[in-house]
Amino acid sequence: MTEAPESADPRGGAPDRYAPGTPCWVSLMVHRMAETQAFYGELFGWEFQPGPQQLGPYVRALLDGREVAGIGQLPPDRDLPVAWTPYFASPDVDLTAETARLCGGTIGVGPLDAAAAGRLAIGSDPSGAVFGLWQAGAHLGTGVTGVPGTPTWNELVTYETATVVKFYETLFGYEERRPGPAGTDRVTLYLGGRAVAGVRGLGPDLPRDRGPHWDTYFEAADPDAALDRVAALGGRIVTTARDTAHGRVAEVADPEGARFSLIRSAR
Repeated sequence: MTEAPESADPRGGAPDRYAPGTPCWVSLMVHRMAETQAFYGELFGWEFQPGPQQLGPYVRALLDGREVAGIGQLPPDRDLPVAWTPYFASPDVDLTAETARLCGGTIGVGPLDAAAAGRLAIGSDPSGAVFGLWQAGAHLGTGVTGVPGTPTWNELVTYETATVVKFYETLFGYEERRPGPAGTDRVTLYLGGRAVAGVRGLGPDLPRDRGPHWDTYFEAADPDAALDRVAALGGRIVTTARDTAHGRVAEVADPEGARFSLIRSAR
């Protein structure tokens, strides 16, 4: 992580409406919906309800009755990588998508309406990392943050930060800060003085089997105990839990291989 997220409201607060450029939702497209729901339901205590079906079967995950994430079904004939995708709030998805194209990104899905919930597009930045855009209608985005089982941070892992950071700054008006010692290629993206996402350049150390990608961090009360549950539920431990300046962190993968991080945030 480039910088710890701000200490969250202990009651699990979320904004009434996300400011443009703020990560507002995370979604996962999978091949085996039932197995995936069982895994995350047991790991995080999520329950599920149907969501918009424009891209195929889709459910929203609920924690204590509030929406935290989405899971959708990939078409059976599409052999696509299974990965968590962050969505960034936009007041005008069509305009933001067109700006992304003009700045060297691509738009693979949309823009399209998701019933009354809102309007979306899915694309990739110039490095190839996939992200989503969300223009809220009835669905504002993640309804609870800062408690175990909720997304708490998103970080782009890429080759180098300079070019791709300019792309996101143009889209969303971010300010950048470079934390850490000289020689490390890390950037924290800010909106209105608040850290909202990170970018980390790995150069040749970036895993070839993944390429540039966004990493989603989910809050966990006890990452060490969560690792045992992940393994018991058919997932995989990628890195064991370790203490960092931002909290205790571990990386895991679900039964279909979608990687994500667990963090007990430093308070």
